[in-house]
Amino acid sequence: MDFRLTEEQRMVKKMAKDFAEEEMIPFVAEWEEKNEIPMEFYDKMGKLGMLGGPIPEEYGGSGMDYVAYHLLIEEVARACSSVRTTVSVQTSLAETNLLLFGSEELKQKYLVRLAKGEMLGAWALTEPNAGSDVGGMQTIAREEDDGWVLNGSKMFISNGDIAGAVIVFARLPNTKRHDGICAFVVEKGTPGFSIGKVEIGTKLGLRTSHTAELIFEDCKVRKENLIGKPGDGWHMAMEVLNSGRLSVAAGAVGIARACLEASIKYAKERYAFGKPIGRFQMIKDKIAQMSTEVDAARLLVLRAAQKRDLGEDNTLEVSQAKLFSAQVVMRAADEAVQIHGGYGYSSEFPVERYFRDAKVCSIYEGTNEIQKLIIAGAVIGELD
Repeated sequence: MDFRLTEEQRMVKKMAKDFAEEEMIPFVAEWEEKNEIPMEFYDKMGKLGMLGGPIPEEYGGSGMDYVAYHLLIEEVARACSSVRTTVSVQTSLAETNLLLFGSEELKQKYLVRLAKGEMLGAWALTEPNAGSDVGGMQTIAREEDDGWVLNGSKMFISNGDIAGAVIVFARLPNTKRHDGICAFVVEKGTPGFSIGKVEIGTKLGLRTSHTAELIFEDCKVRKENLIGKPGDGWHMAMEVLNSGRLSVAAGAVGIARACLEASIKYAKERYAFGKPIGRFQMIKDKIAQMSTEVDAARLLVLRAAQKRDLGEDNTLEVSQAKLFSAQVVMRAADEAVQIHGGYGYSSEFPVERYFRDAKVCSIYEGTNEIQKLIIAGAVIGELD
């Protein structure tokens, strides 16, 4: 197996790292203080092709392979996980959903604009009673002669209040569990579509990422805005979630790497008992373990990305990468705070933010427990 990156992959990684260090890291503390990222920032990302990385150029994207794209995601997350969330939702969920299942009309109307960064996108699956249990979805889509009418609500939707177009999942009336689930593109401003509670600055982590409740009250959607066929939604959601999970895994690697780098820097600068704390064996042990686990998590991510580039099923590899990286980032954040001591508990140092941002990696796009079920199902098979 060749672990060397191609020239294009190295270029993407360098571009993303340079952008993160020049346009993100110097401003993250200010964004956190104000609980807001200026929308002009995302305009910059769009112009650099960072909001449509793996989308083909014919649809406005950069045409990156998936290894390059996930290297980009790692660099973005290393700087700011809130930004990484917006980019992942935009690309790995909304755009991927349209690319894989949308009609040519929907691709030209929405995918091109999303990939170019001309609008932001969101992907609305989760409901108050339907998180890991997608089959518990209660939002209803009723077909009428000239379109569809949606009624229900979604919650914890990243980008929900700032998106120009949202991919919304709903079920047909009188269907149960996984049957009858459909997906639609709903534009901002559509009558009957409103924004409820918006979480920004109030969450444990990702404080500059917009998380919104979406409300649909007799929301009328054009017939052409149905993605795929009625009832395709369950299969569609599972395949797109597989894409989103890998992006979260790459993001977790980015946060964990930031923890490691901050810890190394602090271990060289902080003196105790007359010498840098990096000379103490307990600190060396922590950093050695962090370094090893970060590399292992990255390799799992890149293996899953390469399988996707090869056109092979990577469901098992994605869940392994998602599970392990979510575990690694929590350990890395915990150790980083411990190495920093009292300063690690203060916002004066970034490890406090890393710690807060790390936790959600084990929750969204499928909890650790869901990933274990997927992995066990793949390696053991279904048991009676």
